[in-house]
Amino acid sequence: MAHLPVSDAEVSAHFDAGYLAMVSPAAVNQWLQALNEWLQAGTAAKLVSIRVDEPSMVVAIVSAGGAGPRARVGLTVVSRGLIGDLDISPAIAGPVPATWADVDAALRSIAPDIRVLVANVSSGSCRPVHSIETATAAPFGSVLKLYVLHALGTAVASGKVHWDQQLTVTAQLKSLPSGVLQYEPDGTQISVLDAAAKMIFISDNTATDMLINLVGRSAVEAALTTTGMTNPAPNRPFLTTRETFILTLEQWPTLAKRYLAANEADRRALLANTVDRLPLPDVAAMRALGTRGDMGRLGWFASASDICHVYTSLAALSRRPGLSPIAQVLSLNDDILELDPAQWTTTWRKGGVGPAVLAQAYLATTRTGQSYVAIVLAENPSKSIDALEAAPVMLAAIKGAFILAARR
Repeated sequence: MAHLPVSDAEVSAHFDAGYLAMVSPAAVNQWLQALNEWLQAGTAAKLVSIRVDEPSMVVAIVSAGGAGPRARVGLTVVSRGLIGDLDISPAIAGPVPATWADVDAALRSIAPDIRVLVANVSSGSCRPVHSIETATAAPFGSVLKLYVLHALGTAVASGKVHWDQQLTVTAQLKSLPSGVLQYEPDGTQISVLDAAAKMIFISDNTATDMLINLVGRSAVEAALTTTGMTNPAPNRPFLTTRETFILTLEQWPTLAKRYLAANEADRRALLANTVDRLPLPDVAAMRALGTRGDMGRLGWFASASDICHVYTSLAALSRRPGLSPIAQVLSLNDDILELDPAQWTTTWRKGGVGPAVLAQAYLATTRTGQSYVAIVLAENPSKSIDALEAAPVMLAAIKGAFILAARR
């Protein structure tokens, strides 16, 4: 960042070619420059801390020093040692809302459609503390992966699956970013636990689809019901991420319209006989997703209450013998809120981003053993949400919500 722009040759030498098919060297430089401007750092950006340090993944907090803006920088490498994923997201900016009215005002500034639930879940049930339209289902993007994790935990509990079991990356299971497994050679081996970690930590879509394939689509659909989803029908059949990309990128909008107009049985037949037989679109095709104004009707849907229920179910699962990896995986993303460690011990997070969707789902626990969820589903059907601008506002509101909830 002290020597921008980085040359095309240097970017190509350090980033995986598959990643650069989607994000050009010029875009990488634009991203780094945007981070520099966000931090107001010039050449003075500083490393604050390393939050995750694993063989293929690192997450750092950087700032301009002092009390200035901060950002979260996540970097993941593929087996060849090249960068396969670079995630730069602003941390909380500006004041943290100090009242519920301020929390609501901040969230309503992001998008016209807001669903919010802040609840005490210490007893294993969702006891609302503050809410806005908690029963209304909305698109929630990659938060879907909580249901895949629940189905996986259930399969491990039954003895059908083991955390150290090896999975194989194949062309038929590869999806498009986010993630890095799609860049690995066919035949690459990865453990179930590593796949789960990548699914939650970097929202790896290929890892997600590999786990859906492992436990079975029906098992994930069962998780919708067992965790208490009010209306699981819109999520049946439960789409893989690969299927969703094909529906939104291949033969647009003809194939998508066929799927949306079909009943559940015909949708399943269309997936088996057509969608699942089509090749994965080129990663460069993802640039068209921003033009899919009505793609929000394709994907996955849940209410804030539904997500609260899946979190309480995951918490209960994680306490069962042999299922502690569930909590370990969900805790990998505990850095960005920076809740006071003197009061808070653990934080779980799963987010989701789409052209018109920004979702965040948190569960945090205090040192006195009180657990709370804070779930926000933001949707703007008329235009895309600028995540770079909206995320810091949403995170500040969520942090304020946790602080307010814990004072009750």
